[in-house]
Amino acid sequence: MHRTRMLRCAAGILLLILPAVKTLAQTPAAETRPVITVSGTVRDSPGNPVADASVFFEEKATAASVETKTKADGTFSFLALRPGTYTVRAEKAGMRAPASASLLLSLGERKQVDLVLETPQANHSPPPATTKSGSTSAAMEFDDKPSFTVAGVTDWTNVGGHGSDTKLRTSESLAKETATLKSAETGEASPSASESARAADSHRLAGDRAEASGDPLAAVREYEQAVRLNPSEQNYFAWGTELLLHRAIKPAGEVFEKGTTAHPKSARMLAGLGAALYAGGEYANAARRLCEASDLQPADPTPYLFLGKMEKAAPDPLPCAAEKLARFAHDQPGNALANYYFAVSLWKRAQQNENPQYLQKTETLLRESIAADPKLDEAYVQLGMVHAARANVAQAIDMYKKAIEVNPQSGEAHYRLALAYRRTGEQEKSEQELQLYRQADKTETAAVEQQRREIRQFLIILKDQPQASAPSPEKQR
Repeated sequence: MHRTRMLRCAAGILLLILPAVKTLAQTPAAETRPVITVSGTVRDSPGNPVADASVFFEEKATAASVETKTKADGTFSFLALRPGTYTVRAEKAGMRAPASASLLLSLGERKQVDLVLETPQANHSPPPATTKSGSTSAAMEFDDKPSFTVAGVTDWTNVGGHGSDTKLRTSESLAKETATLKSAETGEASPSASESARAADSHRLAGDRAEASGDPLAAVREYEQAVRLNPSEQNYFAWGTELLLHRAIKPAGEVFEKGTTAHPKSARMLAGLGAALYAGGEYANAARRLCEASDLQPADPTPYLFLGKMEKAAPDPLPCAAEKLARFAHDQPGNALANYYFAVSLWKRAQQNENPQYLQKTETLLRESIAADPKLDEAYVQLGMVHAARANVAQAIDMYKKAIEVNPQSGEAHYRLALAYRRTGEQEKSEQELQLYRQADKTETAAVEQQRREIRQFLIILKDQPQASAPSPEKQR
C-alpha cells in the first residue's frame, strides 16, 4: 500500500513538470489542455552558448523538480501543467557558480529565460591602455575596480523592483529622466587631449551607438572601458546611467557613488545616485543626495523634480524635502511643478500633524500651480483631496471633474471621484467612476508593461560573492 502511494506521488511529479518534447505537444491531451512553456538559453560570460549544462525546473510549492540538458546551441525547454511559482537553475562543472531565475507562471503562458554561467576568467580586468610607444598610461587609468561584472541581459519581465508598483514606476521614471541628462555633454576630446582621453571618448561614443542600436551589453562594456581609460565626469555618468536604465540598481549605485567621490561638484552625478538609491528602497538616503544636488545648482530644476517625484511616492515625508522644495517654489514661482511638489510635501506633513496652516498653504500652492499650468491634472486631484479633508465634498467633486476634463485617463481622479460620490450616497455614479478607473488603470498598466518589455535587464555577477552569480529576481528587489 505504501509503495503504491509512493508510485502515485512520483507519477504526479512527472505530470507536473516535464522537459518539453515534441511528442507531448502532439498528443490530444496537450492540444485540449493549456500548458505553460518555459524555454531559454544558457550562455557563458562572453555570451557564448553553453552546451550540456544541467538545467533544473522546480515548483516552489511542492519542491517537485526535473532536470534536462542544454543542446549544442545552449537552448532548453520545459512544460508545466499548472500555474505557480517556479525556479529555473543552470549549472555546469568548471563554471564558477550556478545561475537561477524565479518565475510566476500562469496557464497558457510562454516564458523565455536567459541564464548566464560565469567563466573562471570572467573577473579578469582589461589590460591597461598603452601609448604608441608601448608605455602604460597609468595616470588616467581607473584603478578602483568595480565589485561586479555585467554577465548578460535577460527579459526584464522576470525581474521585479523594490516596494509597491507606484514606487517601482517612480524609479523607472527617474531612470529614464537620468538617461536624458546623459546628453547634456556630448562630443569628443579636443586634439590637445591625452591619447587615453581620446580613446576613452571613442569608447563612450561607441557605447552611445550600441545603446541606440539595441545592444545594451556592448554599450555598458564600452562605457566601463571609457572610465578605465579616463575617469571623467562624463564617462562615469554614462556608465552609471546605462546600468540604472537596465535595472542593475546596486552596480549603478556603486558607479555613481564613485563618480560623486571623484567629481563632488557634479549635480547630475548626485541626481543619478539618488535615483539608484531610491530604486533600491533607500528613500531617505536618496532624498539627501538630491538635496545635496539642489544645493550645488539651486537654479537647476532637475534635482527638485527628482526630489518631488520621490516625495510623492515615498510612504513617509522625506528628510530635507520640504525645505528644498520650498526653495524651489520660492525661487521659481511661475513653475507649476515647483508649486505642486511643495504642496505635496506640505500635504503629507499636514496628514501627520493635522495642522490647518499646512492645509491652507497647500491649497494656495495648488491654485498657483493650476494658474501656471491649467493642464496639470495632478494639481486638480490634490486640490480635491484638500477639499475632501475639510469635508467639502461638493468642491472636491468639482476638482476631480476638472482633472478628468484635462486628462480623461487619470485613474486617480476617477477613483477619488467614485469615493466622493459614495460619500454623497450617489451609488450609481460611484460605480460608473469605478468602472472608468479600472479601465484607465488597465490601459496604463498595459502601457507600462509594454515599456518594460522594451528594456532588457542586466545580469550581474558580484565579484565578492562568487556563489551568488546571476541572482534571482527576489534577490534583486
